[in-house]
Amino acid sequence: MSPFKISWRNIWSKPLNAALNILLIAFGTGILTVLLLASTQIEDKLAKNSKDIDLVVGAKGSPLQLILSSIYYIDFPTGNIPMKEAKKLMHSPFVKRAVPLALGDNYNGVRIVGTDSNYISLYGLKTQSGTFWKADLEATIGANVAKEQNLKVGDTFFGGHGLTEMKDEHKDHAYKVVGILAPQQNVTDNLILTAIGSVWKMHGDEGEAHEEGHDHAAEADHSPDEDREFTSLLIQYRSPMAVAMFPQMVNQTTNMQAASPAQESTRLFSLIGVGVDTLQWFAILIMLIAAISVFVNLYNSLKERSYDLAIMRTLGASKGKLFSLIILEGLILTLIGTIIGIALGHGILQLISNYQESSQAKMNGLIFIKEEIYLLVAGLAIGIVAAVIPAIQAYRSNISKILAKN
Repeated sequence: MSPFKISWRNIWSKPLNAALNILLIAFGTGILTVLLLASTQIEDKLAKNSKDIDLVVGAKGSPLQLILSSIYYIDFPTGNIPMKEAKKLMHSPFVKRAVPLALGDNYNGVRIVGTDSNYISLYGLKTQSGTFWKADLEATIGANVAKEQNLKVGDTFFGGHGLTEMKDEHKDHAYKVVGILAPQQNVTDNLILTAIGSVWKMHGDEGEAHEEGHDHAAEADHSPDEDREFTSLLIQYRSPMAVAMFPQMVNQTTNMQAASPAQESTRLFSLIGVGVDTLQWFAILIMLIAAISVFVNLYNSLKERSYDLAIMRTLGASKGKLFSLIILEGLILTLIGTIIGIALGHGILQLISNYQESSQAKMNGLIFIKEEIYLLVAGLAIGIVAAVIPAIQAYRSNISKILAKN
């Protein structure tokens, strides 16, 4: 009989003990897998979506909220900023590129983002079908949006007021899909892009429709730019000097605020990291308990099987073979537990992703990363460490004494 079959039978001679050991290892590995996948994907999303954005300018409020709403689209904006004041910043000598954003509407939970052609070059966007928006009420949609909302070039849809729910649907103005973006593997896959004028038209026309006694004569002497607003600006610096001077200038001399994506993303990840670290230590503790459990199981099993092992020696089995049998038992237990744990971690994360409302922050449990190999190696190492002492005892066992006692 092969060493593997012997070890396998020895393990399942006590199925409850074997199941408990595998369960402990699987539980610890599962937690570590979820944390590894989630933290890797979050870090990757943070890096990809803010890659070429040096600064975000918006209304006063929480800098982190401004970053989350203007780059990751997973929070509400801090407010709006006057277009007249924003344009002054856009033409600053410190600014290489400024991308205006106008938020406020959604389609079935998908953010509608009003912007201009600078947004295309900022993210290096390309279309897989159709074209980019050119006129008001034309929309170019992300690859995931087209798939999930079942939209194609030429289709029309109505936006709704708000960022998450379809409230006060704008039935007077229909968007027309003129293009679908090629998959970008970033936030734009889950957005509907249109001209800023589209967003203004939605809200401006509604305002006029509900306003009584609208004075059109007074409007003739009133520049529309004075009332129009942006939600925020995405800024690229022209020179390294701007890093020190431009944010300070915005925060101290205007009614707007400047927030650094790099700083706020680091702060966000450090906040998340506190919980991640705590759970990691909890998972490691479970793995340690599992290692002790495997050790105790093999140690007790060795005592009960000492006579069987002695008989094997008399039949020609070497000390090295007995040693390898015990090590193999530890490896089999931990390998099964680790594989089940990794599969369990992926399944849990995929289940969690199905209940995530925000498409921007959605995790994917079907992605495998190279760091998971380390979990597998760690599981095998635990098996070897837990089995090594019982294996050494089997190697050093005195055949004559064991047979004499029996």
